[in-house]
Amino acid sequence: MKQYVFTILLTAAVTFVLSWAVWRLSLKYKLYPGIRERDVHKTPTPRLGGIAMFIGVLAAFAVSSQHPYFSIVWAQPQQMYALLGATALIVVIGVLDDLWDLDWMIKLGAQFLAAGVIAWFGQLQIYTLPLGGMTIFSSWASFTLTVFSIVVVMNAVNFIDGLDGLVAGVCLIANAVFFAYSYMVFRDIGSSTYFTLSSLIAAVLIGACIGFLPLNWSPARLFMGDAGALMLGLLMACSAISITGNFDPAMIADNDAFGRSQLLGAFIPILLPVVVVLLPLLDFGLAVVRRMSRGKSPFSPDRKHLHHRMLDMGHTDRDAVLIFYAWTALVSLSVLLMYIGTTLQWPGDYLFGVFYGIVGIAACLVVTLLPSHRRPVSAPAAPSAPGPEPQPDPAPAQEDAR
Repeated sequence: MKQYVFTILLTAAVTFVLSWAVWRLSLKYKLYPGIRERDVHKTPTPRLGGIAMFIGVLAAFAVSSQHPYFSIVWAQPQQMYALLGATALIVVIGVLDDLWDLDWMIKLGAQFLAAGVIAWFGQLQIYTLPLGGMTIFSSWASFTLTVFSIVVVMNAVNFIDGLDGLVAGVCLIANAVFFAYSYMVFRDIGSSTYFTLSSLIAAVLIGACIGFLPLNWSPARLFMGDAGALMLGLLMACSAISITGNFDPAMIADNDAFGRSQLLGAFIPILLPVVVVLLPLLDFGLAVVRRMSRGKSPFSPDRKHLHHRMLDMGHTDRDAVLIFYAWTALVSLSVLLMYIGTTLQWPGDYLFGVFYGIVGIAACLVVTLLPSHRRPVSAPAAPSAPGPEPQPDPAPAQEDAR
């Protein structure tokens, strides 16, 4: 565990220092786009935070390659190089889009290319699904399922990037829960090592989010942009695939540590990776259906995402972000508690997780549907006599969120 803590702290420190440097350089050279119609923020803000996060991730992986405890992770260097190469490609495309707004077809093509590199050259694929031991015998079926899974998660995470601290905080919570799960599951099945690719990726992403969040918290001075959001989605998908695609459900089904709930234990390896990104996936699915029903591209931007709807309900920007944090923690911790209940054989096994989920849902619904501080709705300005145009403030104040 000490090695993972060191990895988190190293990634966080490098990401924080570089985020501050990127912010200062972006302001100095005016490397920020104008305000878009769908944006919530009112002051042009740099979007190149993904560069700092990527370098922080690279630093952590570079150190891990020299660490004897992580030698098992680097036993297949081709897989690691494919993962890092695909991540670099996504970051480059994201940076170009953050600066010049690339066509969505170019971005989508790059996403499929990056996912293909990971699945084909890195051989990080979903060979098995923990659904009664079902195995995907066709290599092409496994390849296709893997590529589409990575692309969907990338876009799901990117779609919720609309408020200060939203993506960084949600991914921090999701990866923390997934790290705890991946660490415990290999402990419970009696594995000889707890150092796995899934745990390493989760730890690195925890550190990247911790290091970036201080500059991204409301009022944000720096956004992660598409580069950061797509990178987080890609690595989170790879972390989940590395454990679900190579995890034999029989190891749980035949393990006495799971008491009477072997079947639930076999489902959790695929259930938990989904629920930790449930909100991004929900927002992504709703956006695709909404846009295609109107005859538009599923990637055409609009102002109907879940965080926009939260603002329209009257929530303040910070309240909306905190509510998203609460929902993410609720759904992910509920499944984790169900898993812990099966391994420790608590009274009622997984029912404790179910009870926690029911109580949490009730509490989250109350704070979601009943905003504590409604945003003031500005009345339309009364017509005035023609006069000189007001001059903008030479030093406009930052808005709370975008």
